[in-house]
Amino acid sequence: MDTILKGAGPKALTWFLGTIVLALATAALTTSSGVNEIAQWVHRSFGVSFLVLFSSLVLFALYCWLRLQRVGDEERRRRIWLETGMHAANGVATLGLTYTLLGISLGIAALSQHQLTPDTVQQVIGQLTRYFSMAFLTSVVGVPVAAGLRAIILITEARITAGSFQRTQQEVRQS
Repeated sequence: MDTILKGAGPKALTWFLGTIVLALATAALTTSSGVNEIAQWVHRSFGVSFLVLFSSLVLFALYCWLRLQRVGDEERRRRIWLETGMHAANGVATLGLTYTLLGISLGIAALSQHQLTPDTVQQVIGQLTRYFSMAFLTSVVGVPVAAGLRAIILITEARITAGSFQRTQQEVRQS
């Protein structure tokens, strides 16, 4: 627990919160909406459960990435953090796709519970599009974020491995 509090945990949180701040600033600059409006839209569009699970997986993947960098040449420990980080990143993609299927299912269920009449069509279509919007937004966010997390983890591993290989080659030449 001491390692989490003094090392990679706060750094992972810093990376995560910094990315959120940059995303909010970019959204505020590129739209006419304020930060409050953007936060409300995110809450409405994704829902609390997705945001909590998504944030947890992203934070954990960042934590694994930072631990991977810390263990450096210790191949056995590095392999553990590499695999764990990759699973967390894959979990982000799986979560996005799962919520996509959930949103489609909820939309179809809502559609099947109402009779379509000229009086109810607006309400039913509104509910259907809200579920479908959540469904596709979770994939639009989850899949690219997962790809980015996998990329930083694998590139870091390749950098460490290349550095380790170069040091080994130098040691062979010197002996």
